[in-house]
Amino acid sequence: MTDFFKDCPKISYEGPEGRNEFAFRHYNPEEMVAGKALKDHLRFAVAYWHSFAWPGDDPFGGQTFERPWFTGDMDGARLKADVAFEMFDILGAPYFCFHDADVRPEGATFAESENRLKEITDIFAAKMEATGVKLLWGTANLFSHRRFMSGAATNPDPEIYAYAAATVKSCMDATLALGGENYVLWGGREGYETLLNTDLKRERAQAGAFLQRAVEYKHKIGFKGAILIEPKPQEPTKHQYDYDVATVYGFLKDFGLEDEVQVNIEQGHAILAGHSFEHEIALATALGIFGSIDMNRNDYQSGWDTDQFPDNPREVTLAYYEILKAGGFTTGGTNFDSKLRRQSLDPADLILAHAGAMDVCARGLKSAAAMLEDGGLEAARDARYSGWDGNDLAARDFGSIHAEVFGSTEQPGPQSGRQERLENYISRFV
Repeated sequence: MTDFFKDCPKISYEGPEGRNEFAFRHYNPEEMVAGKALKDHLRFAVAYWHSFAWPGDDPFGGQTFERPWFTGDMDGARLKADVAFEMFDILGAPYFCFHDADVRPEGATFAESENRLKEITDIFAAKMEATGVKLLWGTANLFSHRRFMSGAATNPDPEIYAYAAATVKSCMDATLALGGENYVLWGGREGYETLLNTDLKRERAQAGAFLQRAVEYKHKIGFKGAILIEPKPQEPTKHQYDYDVATVYGFLKDFGLEDEVQVNIEQGHAILAGHSFEHEIALATALGIFGSIDMNRNDYQSGWDTDQFPDNPREVTLAYYEILKAGGFTTGGTNFDSKLRRQSLDPADLILAHAGAMDVCARGLKSAAAMLEDGGLEAARDARYSGWDGNDLAARDFGSIHAEVFGSTEQPGPQSGRQERLENYISRFV
């Protein structure tokens, strides 16, 4: 045991009237909602990178967090693992997620880096066996190191492409060894700053080949989880190839991967793309590629990805409504890809940020489930499109449609979309 969280008690459910800040008011893990326990609906995961690896820097200032494991060596990595699992226990978090670079220091060679990852993987395996905590997904950091400044899969240097491919292999191996339920590929620098030095067609083809090889390797090693792509329109590059769900789907169709790869959708990235979170989820479910979510918002005053913990029950409700309507998560879950503000220095801040976010998500999911059970929103939607029930108009040719319209004296008129009434309806549940 470490003493990092010595002043933080284990978080338990005390109900909505509770005044204890170290308690859940809405998240009762065992509470049954729509035939399933809340913990099984939500499948909460803690992001290793923001919670334990981020030093609190930004483009205008350096490190603000002073953590005892920020030593840059394997002793620090082992201590970080100890602290992480203590936090999972305090929160009752059933899952976590990690990149290779989050959990081990960079080695002098690729082999040394991989051996360090294997050591931490063994440590994780023992802790997971002892605690029951599971891995929602693993991934590789192919964007932080300077070697990836011009991309990984899309890099103009084939040696860097090779390094990236080897890194993904080692991370997929670690994910398999830990029983991970998904593997995520985020194209952090798979994009471009300017077309003046970019062969867009070539880079896109490289990205497609890279993903095809990842899928092939998944099947080779017998990994049963989902491969997920995480869309983002910009940051860190000016233009990212995985802009949004629609763009990713077009990419998957081009390379014959639409039945092999799903999406991990982040609220903050959806906002950057000019969409709502629920839009991206609804589109992914409609296209059959929905996998998992990162539940972190952006500050609407800022034009960049601020990775803040969720605090808006209405936004969260609308997101979970789309997820529940589509049948809920399978291998996916709710990952808090969220980071503290640079001024939030206390260990308790890290605990309470997650506890509050878990509460907001539980509140939102219960509201979404109540809306679905009530059925008012779906009834209104069905009524709006009722004219198409049993109507074969879309299958008919324009000539026959024209003849019918030309011979009619009827003048079709619009019907109200009733948006405000539906917004009022949602407010009854949130």
